[in-house]
Amino acid sequence: MASLCYNKGCGQRFDPEHNIKDSCLYHPGVPIFHDALKGWSCCKKRTTDFSEFLSIKGCTKGFHSKEKPPEPFSQEETSDELKAKPVEELIIQGPKSVEKMQRERPSSDEPRQLLPIKVSRSLEQALEKLNLSSKDEAPKDSCAGEEAAQVRAGTTCKNAACKVIYQGPESNTEVCTFHPGVPVFHEGMKYWSCCGVKTTDFSAFLEQPGCSSGRHCWMGKGDKKVVSCRQDWHQTSSQVVVTVYGKNPLPTLSSVKANRTVLEVHIIFEGNKIFQAELDLWGVIEIEKSFVSMVPTKVEIMLCKASPGSWARLELAQSRLHSRGKQEKEGVNAEEPGAAQGEDSDDSLSWSEEEDKELEMGTPSN
Repeated sequence: MASLCYNKGCGQRFDPEHNIKDSCLYHPGVPIFHDALKGWSCCKKRTTDFSEFLSIKGCTKGFHSKEKPPEPFSQEETSDELKAKPVEELIIQGPKSVEKMQRERPSSDEPRQLLPIKVSRSLEQALEKLNLSSKDEAPKDSCAGEEAAQVRAGTTCKNAACKVIYQGPESNTEVCTFHPGVPVFHEGMKYWSCCGVKTTDFSAFLEQPGCSSGRHCWMGKGDKKVVSCRQDWHQTSSQVVVTVYGKNPLPTLSSVKANRTVLEVHIIFEGNKIFQAELDLWGVIEIEKSFVSMVPTKVEIMLCKASPGSWARLELAQSRLHSRGKQEKEGVNAEEPGAAQGEDSDDSLSWSEEEDKELEMGTPSN
C-alpha cells in the first residue's frame, strides 16, 4: 500500500518496499520569509510569489518519510496550559487621595532629629577668609536669668557643639558641654579658639566635643538679627530639595531638625544674620536618609520621600498661611526703630529678579 511522504517539498506517495536512498527530493531546511521574498534556508532560490514558492523543487535527495512532523500547539491547548500555571498578580496602586493621606499622616508632635550637615570645600575656603574678631566671642553667663517657661520643648541648645534638646524644666539641671570660643579656619586647619584641637576634616571638626562646662543656652544671643531669605524648592520622584539662599552659612552655629512631617530650620549666616522657619510638610519623609548641604551662596535641605511620588506642594495649605503671617510679623520686628513700615530692611539676604533687571538697566528702584 502506497504511503504519503511528509518530507518538506516532496508530498508524493511511495511504496515502502521500494524506498531507496535517492527516491525523495526534498528541502531539509525551513521556510524563510523576509522583505517580501520567500524561499528555503537550505537553498538560494527566492521568489515573491507564494505559488512559485510552494512549487520550488527540493534541493536534497534521500529516503521518503511517512512520519508526520510535530503539529504546532492549538490555541485551546495553549490557553489550558496558561490556566494550569499559577500567575503572580501585579497590583499597581494609584495615587492616594488627600483624605487618605491625612488619615495615615504621622503626628507632627513626634520627636525631631538633627539632620547631618555636609559642608562643601568652597564654603570651607570662604570661612577661612572671614575675619573673626573678638566681638564674636560668646559672652559668659549670657543665658543667666532666662526663664524655662519661655523655652519651647524641642528647642536645641544654642551653645556651640552642644546638641542637647530641651525636654522640660529638668533639662536645665543638666551640665552643658560646649565651646566658649569661636571657630577658626586657617590654612586648611579647623579648630576652636578656646581649645585649639586642630583637624583638616570638617565633619570631624563639627563633632568635636566641647571643652568647657556650664549652663544650657536655650534662647540664643541677643546680637543676632532675624532676616528673611529667598527660598525655593524642587522635587524628584524620591526626593524634595528645599533651598535657602544666603551668604556664607555658618555650619557650627546652624541646625536643621525634622520629624516625618515637620521641618525646623535655624541657619546663621555671615554677619550674625539668622533665618528661622518651621514647615508642616505636604508629604512624609524618611529622617535617616535626609541631610543638609551647605555652599557659600545657599543651603540645600535634601528630604527623602517615604514613598515615591509627586507632592502637590511643599507645605500644607494651613501651614503656608500660618508661616506667611509669622514671617511678616518677624520682618516688622526686625526693622530698625526709625524704619518705615513698608520699607525693605537692609538686613534682608533675599533679592528679586526685578532688582537684578534694574541694576542691569541702570535704573534705580523707587
